[in-house]
Amino acid sequence: MSVKPTVLFVCVHNAGRSQMAAGYLQALAGDRVEVLSAGSEPRDEINPVAIEAMAEEGVDIAGNQPKVLTTDAVRASDVVITMGCGDACPIFPGKRYEDWALDDPAGQGIEAVRPIRDDIKERVEALLSEIAPAP
Repeated sequence: MSVKPTVLFVCVHNAGRSQMAAGYLQALAGDRVEVLSAGSEPRDEINPVAIEAMAEEGVDIAGNQPKVLTTDAVRASDVVITMGCGDACPIFPGKRYEDWALDDPAGQGIEAVRPIRDDIKERVEALLSEIAPAP
């Protein structure tokens, strides 16, 4: 059996997009994937609208805490998904990098955040089917 892949989601504040993506991947993959998330300039708390949008989908991210991006987290990951953090993410050879162009939910109402959430879910499902398909 292969070692489970580690996926790191990175956005600037680690308060919205990366938290929603991590929440979905954790919920969909269970223990098939190790899930990390971080931000280049993390906020003090997760965006409450992102929490609300995920709760509508039955995914609880309310207990998570934004974390600062470290080179160790990148080094430990097999797949690094960035969301608008640009050059803040260190690049290590031999890893898979993807940049997901997603609107920032910061300061948006629930109506604006739902389509971002749904876009993230589709991308996470596609990623999961590639890196750790269901048995």
